[in-house]
Amino acid sequence: MAMKAHWILMAVFFLAATVSGQWIKQTVNTTASFRGLSVVSEKIIWASGTGGTVIRTIDGGKSWNVITVPGAEKLDFRDIEAFDANTAYILSIGNGDSSRIYKTIDGGKTWKLQFKNTNEKAFFDAIACLNRDSCIAMSDPVDRQFVLVSTASGGAKWETERRRMPDTKDGEAAFAASGTCLAVQLMRDLPNFRMYLVSGGNDARVFRGVSTLEAGLLWQVFDTPMSRGTSGSGIFSIAMADAKNGVIVGGNYEKPNEAIDNLAFTTDGGKTWELGTGLTGYRSGVTYIDKNTIVAVGTNGSDISRDGGKTWKILGKEDLNAVQAKGKKAVWAVGPKGGVYKMK
Repeated sequence: MAMKAHWILMAVFFLAATVSGQWIKQTVNTTASFRGLSVVSEKIIWASGTGGTVIRTIDGGKSWNVITVPGAEKLDFRDIEAFDANTAYILSIGNGDSSRIYKTIDGGKTWKLQFKNTNEKAFFDAIACLNRDSCIAMSDPVDRQFVLVSTASGGAKWETERRRMPDTKDGEAAFAASGTCLAVQLMRDLPNFRMYLVSGGNDARVFRGVSTLEAGLLWQVFDTPMSRGTSGSGIFSIAMADAKNGVIVGGNYEKPNEAIDNLAFTTDGGKTWELGTGLTGYRSGVTYIDKNTIVAVGTNGSDISRDGGKTWKILGKEDLNAVQAKGKKAVWAVGPKGGVYKMK
């Protein structure tokens, strides 16, 4: 009996292990392709995508509101920043005035157009927020400078950041693949913070802005060993575990099964980066579940590490664009054709 019980226990353990790392597809009544994702809590999740589409759940995925933003039916919302069940910013991409920022304060019932790009050379990629009042959005370079606009008034006014960043190189830009080419990190000594912007194309670098009371954001740029040299290669996503430790992922989206120079880590706040291995293809999004558990997603599947990125295992083969977590019970990912997934 003891031996039988032992094998039953082993079988239960094996079953739990095989189920624990799978993506559970949600039933959402839309065919939009999603790249924007904001996990507020275990219950509240927002996502945004093509066709002016925004979706929201306030019950952990049991039911979903599918929203089409009025007047934005042709826009592609590549990024979303939400703070509760009612408040969210969304950013659309595109040349000229297709790059816009909208905000809702009533759960998506109404939306206010807060920012419409007037620079015909600009193409906005992502938005990141310190809190519900202070946000920064970024565009691909114009005249070798990434364009930043910011608000400190909840979006009532958006202003161009005048503090110059380091110049970009010819053919260097950012990727609007998951809304995570731009990230903000609050520091313990509030109100200080850091901004991270990652690039691709002819180079693959990390731009870091450190807040100062006197001069605003002071920017530096740091080299990485990531894939580069083509329009589809570089860094696509950055995530920081703490002030010192972080991860970048990418590769070449034109070669989704290629796993060369597509992962790197920092232990000094983004100044230096060391290549890692173990991802099974191009990855457009990455997130920390906790300080040791990392998930990276891409068009040919997803990978998970439980030891800080030293080793990786395949999590699934679903086509995914973005991933975000708020603890181990709230790990979500989104992808094309209405794809919304929860990790179980």
